[in-house]
Order: sequence, then C-alpha cells, then structure tokens
Amino acid sequence: MSFLIDFILHIDAHLVEIVNTFGNWTYLILFAIIFIETGAVIMPFLPGDSLLFAACAMAANPEYHLNVWVFVFLFWFAAVAGDSLNFFIGQKIGQRLTRHTFFGRFIKESDLKRTEAFFEKHGGIAISLARFMPIIRTMSPFVYGGSGGKYNIFIRYCILGATAWVILCCGGGYFFGNFPVVKEHFSLIIIGIICVSLIPAIVGALHSKFSKNK
Repeated sequence: MSFLIDFILHIDAHLVEIVNTFGNWTYLILFAIIFIETGAVIMPFLPGDSLLFAACAMAANPEYHLNVWVFVFLFWFAAVAGDSLNFFIGQKIGQRLTRHTFFGRFIKESDLKRTEAFFEKHGGIAISLARFMPIIRTMSPFVYGGSGGKYNIFIRYCILGATAWVILCCGGGYFFGNFPVVKEHFSLIIIGIICVSLIPAIVGALHSKFSKNK
C-alpha cells in the first residue's frame, strides 16, 4: 500500500521510469491500469484522473516521444471497456460477490449504498457523473448491472462520461502539465486533483447523513 501511495503522489517520476524502461510498452501498461481500475471491481484505489493528467503532460514533452492521441484513444477505450466488464460482472453475480469471504473485503457495503443513493438522486446521468469520482466510478457499473439496468442505456451514458473525462484530464495534462509552476509542485497538483474529484462524493455522503438525521 505504501508503494501505491508513493506511486500516486510521485506519479510523474514513476512514469518517467516506466517510459525509460519499457518504451512503447508504456501505452499498454497505462491502458491496463485504467482498464483494471474500473473493470476489476476490487481495484478502485488505482490512479485514474492523475494518471491521465501526468501521462499527457509527458506526451506534450518531445523528450519522451509519446503520442497524446494514442493515449486519448487508449484511455477512452479502457474506460468504456472497463465499465462494460464491470456492468456484466454486476449483472451476472451482483450481490453474491459482496458476501464472498475474499471479495467482500474489497467491495464495501457502504460504498455500494453510497453509489445506489447517487443513482437515486441523479438518475441515468449518474453513470456519466460517476466517471469523475474515484471509488464511485468503479462501483457504479457494478451496482447498475446488479440492479437490472439495461446495457443499451448504460453504454450511452458510459460513453458520454468517458469522453468528457478523457478530454478534461488529458487536455489538462497536455496543455498545462509542463508549466514550470506545475512541474515544480507536481505532487501538490496531484493531491489537488484527487481532493477535487472526491468533493462530490463527500458532499453527497454528508447530505445523505444529515437527511437521515432530520
């Protein structure tokens, strides 16, 4: 876990190491991380927004010989494919996975309830909005599939959310990631991105708690 925290906070340095070690295989490695973060259900703690930002900041630097458009396509495809896999996992085994001795440690009942409340409040557009929220973006396809949601409805909102997410995160990294002030305080920027992405989930949880109290 300490390695994961260090990877997230110093993701720029770790990406440089990955590029120098694996070259063009970097594309596949980062694709796998984004795909697993959403598709594997039990991996909501893997980096998402910050990884897109950092990768596209590197792509803007000719020193690393990375193609930003390859990143944009791969990240978009990983998000859509990961969400779809997660949806079908929820549809096929649903709540049984939460009661499993091993998987139940990763899929928390509180996270599922928070995601369900998010759907109840926002409706179908919640699928798109969830893409911008860590943990909830991993749980939402699982919950929606397990609750009997239709895939043709799910995939439309999924594509909308993935497209907006990739444009915002990749565009932010590509156009602003190499500003001197950003490079000098990259770890703080990453922490800021994580905090901003968590705000909606925190606000929703507090609102739900106070509503129950009332």
